[in-house]
Amino acid sequence: MVQSLPQAGTYLPIEDHGIIGDLHTVALVGKNGTIDWCCIPAFDAPSIFGALLDAEKGGFFSIAPQNTPEMRQNQYYLPETNILITRFFTLDGVGEITDFMPIQPAKEHTRHHRIIRAVRVVRGSLTFELTCRPAFNYARDTHTVHLSPHGAAFRSTDVSLGLFSSVPLEEDSHDGVHATFTLQQDQWAYFLLESTGDQESEPPHLSPAQYQKILQETKHYWRTWLAQCRYQGRWREMVKRSALALKLLTYAPTGAIVAAPTTSLPESMGGERNWDYRYTWLRDSALTIHSLLLLGFHEEAEAFVGWLRARASELKEDGSLQTMYTIHGGHDMTEITLDHLDGYRHSRPVRIGNGAYTQLQLDITGEFLDGVYVYMRKRGIYYGGWLYVQRLLNWLEKNWQGGDEGIWEVRGGRRAFVHSRVMCWVAFDRAIRMAQEQGLPAPLDEWRATRDTMYNEIMEKGWNEEKQSFVQYYGSDAVDASALLISLTGFTAETDPRIVHTIERIQRELMHEPHVYRYRVDTAADDGLKGVEGTFSICSFWLVEALTRAGKLEEARQNLEQMLTYANHLGLYSEEVGPVGEAFGNFPQAFTHLALISACHALDQALDGV
Repeated sequence: MVQSLPQAGTYLPIEDHGIIGDLHTVALVGKNGTIDWCCIPAFDAPSIFGALLDAEKGGFFSIAPQNTPEMRQNQYYLPETNILITRFFTLDGVGEITDFMPIQPAKEHTRHHRIIRAVRVVRGSLTFELTCRPAFNYARDTHTVHLSPHGAAFRSTDVSLGLFSSVPLEEDSHDGVHATFTLQQDQWAYFLLESTGDQESEPPHLSPAQYQKILQETKHYWRTWLAQCRYQGRWREMVKRSALALKLLTYAPTGAIVAAPTTSLPESMGGERNWDYRYTWLRDSALTIHSLLLLGFHEEAEAFVGWLRARASELKEDGSLQTMYTIHGGHDMTEITLDHLDGYRHSRPVRIGNGAYTQLQLDITGEFLDGVYVYMRKRGIYYGGWLYVQRLLNWLEKNWQGGDEGIWEVRGGRRAFVHSRVMCWVAFDRAIRMAQEQGLPAPLDEWRATRDTMYNEIMEKGWNEEKQSFVQYYGSDAVDASALLISLTGFTAETDPRIVHTIERIQRELMHEPHVYRYRVDTAADDGLKGVEGTFSICSFWLVEALTRAGKLEEARQNLEQMLTYANHLGLYSEEVGPVGEAFGNFPQAFTHLALISACHALDQALDGV
């Protein structure tokens, strides 16, 4: 695509980004050569580059050829890695930037993180401009700039940055540094940005030999890791890229996986549906463990289960779980708004923290225990873990008949959501299976009676005979895409006429081929928010898997192939897709990539007759 590079104060499309990371945090790199999002020292730490949420004040690190009207750009990853190449094509020559973060060798929390940027001219001659202008603590903290012969240091209250540059730097008028440099064919320039808590630290150093060594080590790490992947099906490239993205969203010290590495990217432009996703939701646990084990990543599954086990040991006094936790296992995610930030393309408010952590979401116990069950079949369950399971079930038995905020975390009041009821059934069903398969002590008669009561109630109150579908909540006639999960949980037969009719209604009312909305805002439960939203990519992949399990393989395959075309140029998905295929919501989203993996595997098996 021929385009001019965006000017200061403008925003790249969300989909025009790649991602690099070191298993502690990530950086988003635009097709224009700009890092416009990075939080140090961890995913949920304050940003040092946040131009994604305020192009004027947020901070960025840009490298690009001096703008010409006939410039083209593209991005790609070195095969089987998370090493990102951004290429620029001009009439004067071709240049490229190699961006990556060296993997942290230790699993401990650390303040030291490195971003390496290497610039090369492939053909001709190009003049580049560099600007590094951090804005610490979401652009709330001031900093000082100290130039040295080989770089600069940016010193703030809690975090300092050292920048090595192989070209001379000058201080600019915005507490940043600037450089203009010209490279001929096969010439290189090297830059290393390193974070530290040391106020007196000097800029690091990076020689060409050191660069090549670190590059080869990073390349080796990613390729060795991906070699564990057992998936050899029809959609290998997309599944493996999804696996690489999920690994980038993993916090190595604890094994937690963030829902997304960004906050407040809007679900509709200019709207208020902007949330902080830099946390770990228990809802994702079953699909996460299933997908990791499916692909052969046992170490990651073990680490994530270890994180879950720690959360189970921290049950509330009443025996319940929180909906989400921080990547460190923290319980407090108090939500505040950053009113000094403009928001992505003026979409406000910008939020940090997530108030949904205080909500009651009954479904999470089902997803949690489904994840435990999937893992238990491979590794068994500890005695202490079984005691936690029983305590959870005791709490759920007393509370499942009340309303909750549900899977979509509505802020308009509690309802008896059908999906929540189904997942309560799953919680008891999986606990019963664990007890039977492992010979564990349990009040099985009592649990079976509760499970059967749930089943009968859902079939009676969750089904609308006139609409011929399961509905969003008891007494409603609105349909919800979460009903697609009913057949995926084993609640009823995958070809049950009620399932088939529900799928058909979702296709009629919520689908804009191949995309699926969560629900219709005008007919569903009040979610307490204004505005509209895009289609949810995870719902679209749920539909693929539901169609597959219902035996509609041709339809499922067509939908899947169409959905794969809506990934960005690197195979990454945001949470939502807009009316003309643009990305909305936080990016990239783990749950979407997990659903993609599950859908591809299920369809592969069905097509192969397995």
